[in-house]
Amino acid sequence: MDVAILGAGAMGSLFGGLLAEAGHDVTLVDIDDAHLEAIRRDGLRMATDAGERVVTKLHVCRPEAAQRAPELLIVFTKTMHTEAALAAASALIGPHTTVLSLQNGLGNVERLARSVPRERILVGVTTWPADKPAAGRVNSHGSGMIRLMSADGEKRESVLRTVAALNSAGLACSADTDVWITIWEKVAFNAALNSLCAVTQCTVGELSNVPDGPELALKIVAEVAALARTSGVAVDEAHIVDNVRHALANHRSHRPSMLQDVLAGRKTEIEAINGAVVEAARAVPMAVPCTQTLLQLVRLVDASATR
Repeated sequence: MDVAILGAGAMGSLFGGLLAEAGHDVTLVDIDDAHLEAIRRDGLRMATDAGERVVTKLHVCRPEAAQRAPELLIVFTKTMHTEAALAAASALIGPHTTVLSLQNGLGNVERLARSVPRERILVGVTTWPADKPAAGRVNSHGSGMIRLMSADGEKRESVLRTVAALNSAGLACSADTDVWITIWEKVAFNAALNSLCAVTQCTVGELSNVPDGPELALKIVAEVAALARTSGVAVDEAHIVDNVRHALANHRSHRPSMLQDVLAGRKTEIEAINGAVVEAARAVPMAVPCTQTLLQLVRLVDASATR
């Protein structure tokens, strides 16, 4: 496939590198000039469980320099940047372009639908871990998966083609009409681990240094799972708990994207995760005190970083 990736941070670079290795024509689109120049000059240096290598068959450009619409556009920008990024890279959206959101949090389909017809939007979730330690580099250790569906719920050829492309890159993708369950389960996972790591500056594994870390993470999971069920989404809380415990034990050195943002002095996407949960809870209404406290703490971190 002809694929463009809007937002070539850790996740976008990992997906782009793996898709390019699998033979797809991939363009990474981002505003990080140092990252783009490093890839243009030296290739993308990628380290996964399969080893370290350099991926050279990648095109890179800034959003305003994009000149043609791909068959598949994967959006990995943070939720708060989605509309501005799509406006800057408007040439990437053609009449036959399918747009896939694998972004964190809630509200992504609604933002994309302001620029793309809903029948050409795919929505999904991924659990692949990725870190971008330096310009032109991406690391990913451990396993993950992708679940996706058409945003309008229809069975479309674009779903099958996208699943096949991602699987050719070893990304363990499947079509799933219950993807909203998976999305809410990931929101619960991220509301717990991302926010805690952002506030404490611990890696995922370091949250287990004292019993309070896992205990607080699981309280947040319980709050978000209860809210999802009240909202009509049949999440499996035990499954989320298993995923959190697996991450604590097996992704010990991983710095979640929210912590990476804090360390880089960037604004986090806390509003699309804990913030969206708190907003949904107010509409019920339902109390989510741990989730709300972490939201408020990360807001303080954001305010300090962006002064």
